[in-house]
Amino acid sequence: MLTRAAMLLLLVRDETHPLGSGGVAREVHGLYARWGTTLADGTFPTDDPLWQYPPGAGPLLLVPGLLPGLTYFQAFVTLTLATDALITYVLARGDRDPRGAWLWTAGLPLMLHIPLARYDIEVTAFAVLALLTLHRSPRLAGTFAALGALVKVWPALTLLGVERGRTTRQAWGAALAAAAAMLLVLALAFRSPFSFLSGQSGRGVQIESLGGTALALARRAGWPGRVRYQYGAMEYVGPYVGAVAAASLLLTGAAFAVLLWWRLRARRHSAATPYDAALCAVLMFTVTSRVISPQYLVWLLGLSAVCLTSRHTTQRTVALLVLAAAGVSALAYPVLYADVKAGTWLGIAVMAVRNGLLLAGVWVSFRSLWTATKA
Repeated sequence: MLTRAAMLLLLVRDETHPLGSGGVAREVHGLYARWGTTLADGTFPTDDPLWQYPPGAGPLLLVPGLLPGLTYFQAFVTLTLATDALITYVLARGDRDPRGAWLWTAGLPLMLHIPLARYDIEVTAFAVLALLTLHRSPRLAGTFAALGALVKVWPALTLLGVERGRTTRQAWGAALAAAAAMLLVLALAFRSPFSFLSGQSGRGVQIESLGGTALALARRAGWPGRVRYQYGAMEYVGPYVGAVAAASLLLTGAAFAVLLWWRLRARRHSAATPYDAALCAVLMFTVTSRVISPQYLVWLLGLSAVCLTSRHTTQRTVALLVLAAAGVSALAYPVLYADVKAGTWLGIAVMAVRNGLLLAGVWVSFRSLWTATKA
């Protein structure tokens, strides 16, 4: 409770810039609230270039505006805190190793107040529920994964490590059925539910990404590019940015190929394999992304916590690397964000450390997963 109270206090005082750059809550006050109004009229915000989210995000952003007696901001934060409590509860239930719940409880505040001003906790809840219900009900797990994927795509990766055979058929069958049903409901309830597809095509290279760190170093060496706010993030524009973005997409494709290869070659399976595979996959896709926003660490913290609920996990070292990366991410944004934007040596160093920790996490995670599951 004390950690969440401290996070909430920072969020309430966000406009006074208590820690470096302010404006952490601006997206809820302005962007999310505006989208909620548009969604209440029965349409997705198709005319807004900042809308780049799958249609499942619509209901999540609509609901805070429907709660009586609260402003949009108050309702949004209240629902986020309730979801945070739900995640903590399911992590601590039954005979699960308590280290998972402790990691989530202690790790989230390392990101300061950012998690309370984004809806990534809600997305993470779908992934956590999908993994922790898998052994009891593969169909329910598939449904949770599908609902999460319709909000931010990546929760579909929670089904990557499902045991072959009947369990895979049940989980993926339920996921496809749930996704189809939800898409039909959204298509009937809202206009233009698939407008987000065109919004992703113009994304550049965000300054916090691996490619962004490379471009920051290039700018110190004389590259003429600059930083510009576009598509809801600070991104690099200039010569060769398109090539860096294309390289990121190729690396993402390569990560998918490696994961598929692992899936086909894996022979041994433990109770923790789905947890470990999910963390490994999301780490890979995060590191190779053109956009590594600070809130992406919420996903990794949630998946790390799930891994630690099992005594069979191979990802304990990875969980520690994710914890460290979460703390450094808070330094990058909001504490030292002015340096990151300006590309000072301090800003570059912070981003290099954060991204280096994530890269190390990918290496350790996949190596551990491969060793534990190979024949």
